[in-house]
Amino acid sequence: MILIKLGGSIITNKKKPLSPRRKTIDRIIHSLKKVDESIIVVHGGGSYGHYWSVKFDMHTKPKKYDPVGISIIKNSMVDLNKIVLDSFLKNKLNPYCLPPTDFVMRDKPIIKKIKQIEKIANTGLIPITYGDALWYGDKKSYILSGDKIMSMIAKVLRPRLTIFVLNVDGLFSDLKTKRLISEFKDEKIFINQNSMDVTGGMSRKVTEASKISKMGLKVFFVNGNKPYRIVNAIKGKKFEGTFFR
Repeated sequence: MILIKLGGSIITNKKKPLSPRRKTIDRIIHSLKKVDESIIVVHGGGSYGHYWSVKFDMHTKPKKYDPVGISIIKNSMVDLNKIVLDSFLKNKLNPYCLPPTDFVMRDKPIIKKIKQIEKIANTGLIPITYGDALWYGDKKSYILSGDKIMSMIAKVLRPRLTIFVLNVDGLFSDLKTKRLISEFKDEKIFINQNSMDVTGGMSRKVTEASKISKMGLKVFFVNGNKPYRIVNAIKGKKFEGTFFR
């Protein structure tokens, strides 16, 4: 099984609110037709969920947030999810919409429900879930990031390969020269943050990817602007990106 995260920065234009990158989404999903293994997909919020999260000052820590903001964030994620689902259908793949409330209670994964996701993926359907604003209880809510969902699912299902699809080639040791880190071992690294991203941007991805790699699982960061790299990573061919050892 392959676990794939479509980052918000690759499926939307984060600099422009509510702006999907439809052609990029289509190209990435079209490339997945070449994969002959079960796939589970998680996608981020990009300029949809993150835009409204910033507007309403909503974060990953459970607190009493504005109910109006919670509603708008959830609605925007449904809108973005629909764009992703439609692209799968257009490419003759079979998406199975799976809101995170189906397998998360408060902020904890429901193990039995996550195991069901694998069964769904093995039937020819592609489970697709996403980061979202979730109810926590005691009048509190919070943002559950797609990156956090990745480590939740990986811990239970132990996929053969976990891929984070980004808008860049991978991790850079130097942002000015764009020197790529092909093999990543040290989690304590400076990473440039996107101020619009309330779920932690690249540092969150590094944290969750490192967690997954420490489970003894293979993790890759790949540039979604070059979808053939995703296929090459899955098929074990040489590709440009960052491998978490």
